[in-house]
Amino acid sequence: MEPAERSRVPRIDPYGFERPEDFDDAAYEKFFSSYLVTLTRRAIKWSRLLQGGSVPRSRTVKRYVRKGVPLEHRARVWMALSGAQAQMDQNPGYYHRLLQGERNPRLEDAIRTGVTPLPRLEYLNRTFPDNVKFRKTTDPCLQKTLYNVLLAYGHHNQGVGYCQGMNFIAGYLILITNNEEESFWLLDALVGRILPDYYSPAMLGLKTDQEVLGELVRAKLPAVGALMERLGVLWTLLVSRWFICLFVDVLPVETVLRIWDCLFNEGSKIIFRVALTLIKQHQEFILEATSIPDICDKFKQITKGSFVMECHTFMQKIFSEPGSLSMATVAKLRESCRARLLAQG
Repeated sequence: MEPAERSRVPRIDPYGFERPEDFDDAAYEKFFSSYLVTLTRRAIKWSRLLQGGSVPRSRTVKRYVRKGVPLEHRARVWMALSGAQAQMDQNPGYYHRLLQGERNPRLEDAIRTGVTPLPRLEYLNRTFPDNVKFRKTTDPCLQKTLYNVLLAYGHHNQGVGYCQGMNFIAGYLILITNNEEESFWLLDALVGRILPDYYSPAMLGLKTDQEVLGELVRAKLPAVGALMERLGVLWTLLVSRWFICLFVDVLPVETVLRIWDCLFNEGSKIIFRVALTLIKQHQEFILEATSIPDICDKFKQITKGSFVMECHTFMQKIFSEPGSLSMATVAKLRESCRARLLAQG
C-alpha cells in the first residue's frame, strides 16, 4: 500500500492509541466505512432514547446496548446501567475524601510499582505505552488521574487494595468518562459487584470463573475440552489475561468497549459469551495443537485478525454462537467450581 493511501487511516485512534506498524489499514478502512453507517444510525436512535433523561432497564435498552452505545453517550449509559451513578449521587464528596484521607505507603507503592502476588503485567507508568494520553510528555498526562482513581479505590475497598489488571481497567474507564470520580464509581461497580472476588488476594472469583469456562467448553465444545484434558493444560494459562483485564490489551479497543457496554448492563456472563465465541470460531485451528506451547500460541492468535476487529459482527456472534447461557446456569456452575477449588485448598 502506498504511503498516500496509508495516511487515510489516522495513526492515532479516537482514544489516543497509536496504531501499530503492521496495522491492516485496508481491512480497517473496509470495515469502518460500513460501520460508520451503523454508528450514525445508532447515534440518532440513542439521542431519541435519552431525551427522557433517565436510562431505564428495559428490553429496548438491552437491545440498544447490544447494538452498541455511541461514544458520546457511553459514560452516561455505563454510569446509569451499572448503578455507579446512583452510588455517586448517594455519596457526594466521598471520592475526594478518600484521596484526602490518611496515607497508606504500602498501597501507594503497590500502585506505583505493581508489587502484588500476581505475575507482573506492567508497572503503572507503563500502562498503555502506546497511548499518547498516558505519556509524561502529554499535558495533561492521565497517569496522575489513573493513580488517583486506583489510590481512592484501594482506600475504599481495603480487602482488595490494588491488584494488577485494575490499572488497565481504570485506564479505559478514564478514557471514556474523562472524569476521575465517575471512573472510580464504575471501577467499584466492576470490582465490587459485577466481578466478585476477581481481585481479592486469593482471587477465588477469578479462579472459579476460569473453571466455569472449562465446564462450559466441555459441555458446548467437547472436542476442545478433550484436547485440553489430553494435553493437561490449565485454563488459567490460556485465559487469565482475558478475565483479569476484561479483554483490554487482548482485543481491539472498539471491540472491548462494545463488550463492556453489555458487561455493565447484563453482568459477567458476557465474559463467558466472548470467550466461548472466540474458541468456537477457531475450534478447528485450536484442535491442530499438539503441545502446551502450541495451544498457548493459538490462543494468542485467535484474539487477532478481522473476526475481532469487525466489532459489530463479533457482538452479534457472541449472542448466537454460544447458544443459551443464563445467569442461573453460570451461578450453578460457579457454586460447584468454587466448592471444588476450596476442597483442593
